[in-house]
Amino acid sequence: MLGPVEVRRDGRRAPFSGAKLHTVLAALLVAREEVVSDERLCRLLWGWAPPATVSAQLYTYISRLRKILGTDVLIDRRPPGYAMSIGNSTLDLREFEGLARDGREALLREDFDKAGDLLRDALAQWNGLPFANATEYLADAEAPRLIEARAVALELRITADLALGRHEQITGELTGLVAEFPLRERIRCQLMTALYRSGRQADAIHLYHHGRAVLSEELGVNPGEGLQSTYRALLDGTLDRRPRPSPALLSPTRPSGPDGSGHPAPAPAMLPPDTVDFTGRERELGLLCRALAPERQSAGRPRRVLVTGMAGLGKTALAVHAAHRCQRDFPDGQLYADLRSPDGTPRHPTRVLLHLLRALGPMDDVPVTADQDHLVRLYRERTRGRQLLIVLDNASGAAQLGPLLPNTPEPAVLVTGRTALPTVAGAHTVALAPLEARDSLELLAAAAGPDRLAAAPRAASAIVEHCAGLPLALRIVGTRIAARPRCSPDRLAGRLADPATRLRELHSGDLDVHTSLLPSWRALVPEVREVFPVLAGLGPQPFPAADAALALNRPEAEAERLLEALADAALLEVSGADERGQPCYLFHPLVRLFALSLGADAAAPAEPADRAEHNRRLTHRP
Repeated sequence: MLGPVEVRRDGRRAPFSGAKLHTVLAALLVAREEVVSDERLCRLLWGWAPPATVSAQLYTYISRLRKILGTDVLIDRRPPGYAMSIGNSTLDLREFEGLARDGREALLREDFDKAGDLLRDALAQWNGLPFANATEYLADAEAPRLIEARAVALELRITADLALGRHEQITGELTGLVAEFPLRERIRCQLMTALYRSGRQADAIHLYHHGRAVLSEELGVNPGEGLQSTYRALLDGTLDRRPRPSPALLSPTRPSGPDGSGHPAPAPAMLPPDTVDFTGRERELGLLCRALAPERQSAGRPRRVLVTGMAGLGKTALAVHAAHRCQRDFPDGQLYADLRSPDGTPRHPTRVLLHLLRALGPMDDVPVTADQDHLVRLYRERTRGRQLLIVLDNASGAAQLGPLLPNTPEPAVLVTGRTALPTVAGAHTVALAPLEARDSLELLAAAAGPDRLAAAPRAASAIVEHCAGLPLALRIVGTRIAARPRCSPDRLAGRLADPATRLRELHSGDLDVHTSLLPSWRALVPEVREVFPVLAGLGPQPFPAADAALALNRPEAEAERLLEALADAALLEVSGADERGQPCYLFHPLVRLFALSLGADAAAPAEPADRAEHNRRLTHRP
């Protein structure tokens, strides 16, 4: 409930839709096995304007819940309402409250390390605004209490961090929290303290005066005693400047700060923002998190994880989501680098090394003319012994990736690429496949809005079929539906039905299926580029090398070599075997349309296709 209301069984979301159904479930859970009256359920569902068929609709919602939840969860009729018992199931609200309570008790005992860990675990239970997919009546009644509990847990966790001397690491977070909760004086006091301890007295004074103005304008009151006493201590120099540091922060493996004082440099935090509505991939996400966990670091074995798959399958989104989920396991920070330039070409390792070194500390000791070998030595020195998570996105090959790998086991490395990379020998490899129909529908609903799809279920099913499980295509279509609230999804489903124009429709802003596939195609040698559209002409079914040999008028062994080159580029996949036991190959439906759209120009190593010219080809291709 600490976010959108949902039910998970074996790590997968139960098929569950509709604000009313989510509301009934949430109301019963909030009651903690106490009876929720029909009258209260009615008020939470419809406010002050209930329909005439209240009893029948309530009965329907309860029946649907019983069917979805199964026999492990009991919903009893107890006049004047209903009560729910969840048995051995877990509830994130209970987990949060228990961990927050234990964290508060540890804080009272001044066990700051344990308090911080417990409170971080409590806050990790949150997944967005509570009851985001329920009715506004339930959200108005119950969400403020939960949001307040989260804010208190945040304040307590920050208290533990300040007691451990982590003021520099949490200043950025506190700045965001003050913007989110401008009237919470305790958070403002904590940011003032962190700024003062970081030598930013003027900023701390400005923060106090800003808070006083906000309180006066919004509430017509003066600052409370806590904020005023913090301000007085700041002015007279009695605000504790050097708190008792955590031993972990003074570990000799951590580099000194830029002032040479021995205080640790701020931990890098380079991860891109997480995908708010990340959907599906629960099995793959679990594999990544387990492979990156600190306990996997044994016998000096480095933690290296590789995510592979064709363009558009969501490798970057999955890697970034996993990195955010594992963030607390890497207290020394997270590094991120996109190894592909905006034009799709691989970035040179030297540029990437400079990018990462800037995040790891001052560059005063790095000569302007430093060669790649020197930068590699510096990079490995600065990552040695540190619990860092390094995300290297869109790797193209061994020559690019090799210089970017640390040479000690403490940093974990998460790599994404379209094919297996020999440089990441011994890595845990997670190969992504297209999404199943159910996960595809969830992703489409998350991007388009569930109400839009619920009103057009046949169009939603058709869109899912046309996108063929490719997350990029689903997100593009969902974005287009969301941006056109007065346009029915049926219209877009009809336009996607025509293979000749489907790729043209899979374009929205910077998202484009055709453009995402171009780098893989450009990386092919001319001989393979030439046969690519010819092989696509064999049709949508799996085919063996013998069929390819006939189409290409080449020996079977040579045809198989070309097929393997396309498979290595993630433009073709191996799919079973024929009656002779020989491997069969299969085009993803959208990759096949991409290949057919290239036509006679397939052998040309051209620059990215102009959008107008690309659309012309798609429109006029026979």
